[in-house]
Amino acid sequence: MEQSIKDLAVKYDFVWDRLSENERAAVMEMGEDYKRFIDAGKTERLCTREIVRCAREQGFADLNDVDSLRPGDKVYSVNRGKGVVLAVIGSDEVAQGVSIVGSHIDSPRLDIKQNPLYEEGGMALFKTHYYGGVRKYQWVARPLALCGVVVRRDGSVLDICIGDGPEDPVFYISDLLPHLAADQNKKTLADGVAGEDLNAVAGTIPVGEREDKHRFKLAVLKLLHDKYGMTEEDFVSAELELVPAGNARDVGFDRASIAAYGHDDRVCAYTSMRALFDITSCKKTAVALFVDKEEVGSNGSTGMHSRNFANVLGRMIELQRGACSGFDVDRALARSALLSSDVAAAFDPNYPSVADVRNTAYLGKGVTLVKYTGSRGKSGSNDASAEFLGEVRKCLNDAGVVWQTSELGKVDQGGGGTIAYILANCDMDVVDIGVPVLSMHAPFEVVSKADVYMTVRAYLAFYHSR
Repeated sequence: MEQSIKDLAVKYDFVWDRLSENERAAVMEMGEDYKRFIDAGKTERLCTREIVRCAREQGFADLNDVDSLRPGDKVYSVNRGKGVVLAVIGSDEVAQGVSIVGSHIDSPRLDIKQNPLYEEGGMALFKTHYYGGVRKYQWVARPLALCGVVVRRDGSVLDICIGDGPEDPVFYISDLLPHLAADQNKKTLADGVAGEDLNAVAGTIPVGEREDKHRFKLAVLKLLHDKYGMTEEDFVSAELELVPAGNARDVGFDRASIAAYGHDDRVCAYTSMRALFDITSCKKTAVALFVDKEEVGSNGSTGMHSRNFANVLGRMIELQRGACSGFDVDRALARSALLSSDVAAAFDPNYPSVADVRNTAYLGKGVTLVKYTGSRGKSGSNDASAEFLGEVRKCLNDAGVVWQTSELGKVDQGGGGTIAYILANCDMDVVDIGVPVLSMHAPFEVVSKADVYMTVRAYLAFYHSR
């Protein structure tokens, strides 16, 4: 009797306690693969290219190049180089609904302004504009890489990625030395470094004669022209980002965790991609959706608010039926289900006061179900239904997936959001589920390899269950 009473209480296990020796080896092997993925995809453009590269290796074809779709076909569609849809066609028609795991591939960073280059104090510097929810003080006094594209005057497109190669220079934003920081120390963390002070050193050697003006700025422009054929006006039609330099690294003596830039949300992009590649067969068409702009509201042509995904869905219906109406797309969306594949905030033992310890995620306890996000009174939240949570919970339990539940900190502590509510507005069942992350939105974040492994298993179980 006593044992059966104890079984009534929920108990969330650590993944490591549930793994065989062979599974532990598989966890570590997947960790190495994930590190390669995240190192290759430091921006939304680079991540898109890496996803497409991996998909093509798995036999996926460009949706634009096919003239019909049959069960088992594998296709992809790229949105302006900054988003992707992958699909494995199921035995049911696409019009009957699809199974979606959706993540975002943009991360907080520093964008180079459109008129960025200036000089002061014997230095040429880049003006930046931070993107997403950054803590500005974390971005100073660290090596940064410059990545992105430049569309030159003649319309040619130039790819730039400087700072991650072993011989590459890096970029740097200065901070005050402690000896002169008395006034800065009186400010809050939020105000200690101003957004307009996040200016990166681009060069310190002048050109021309001593009496010439703008010698340091012109020196950088000359270097850019000599190497890349750029002029200053080309910055207007450029998307250049400063991101942390350096590769992903194992954490701890046991190497069980990974520190890297951009776990939020590329760890969920990786896990959904891996799960899709492992599908053996599916009734509903399985979709892995990768979108941009989540960190700034999901707006624009590459964000989740765009009609791009609906258009891709319509194209797949058209290839199967020969025609497709707007109603067909709307009905297909309503018959679909989405796992909003976004990270959760992991419990931090250095800052326990912000978490409700009974409703927080822990590193190493598996994939995390998040019923609602939002802030304070669940404002802006999807708040998944009990029925859909029950379906997902049964799916995970039946597949032996180690999982947990959480919310984003204590009530009234703060809040956040994902793409969940956007597709829920399409009359779709949606719930957030993803990998717990320590130090979310920091230049380097931490995840557990065990959670990465279990998240792949969770997404694969979802695909196979519908």
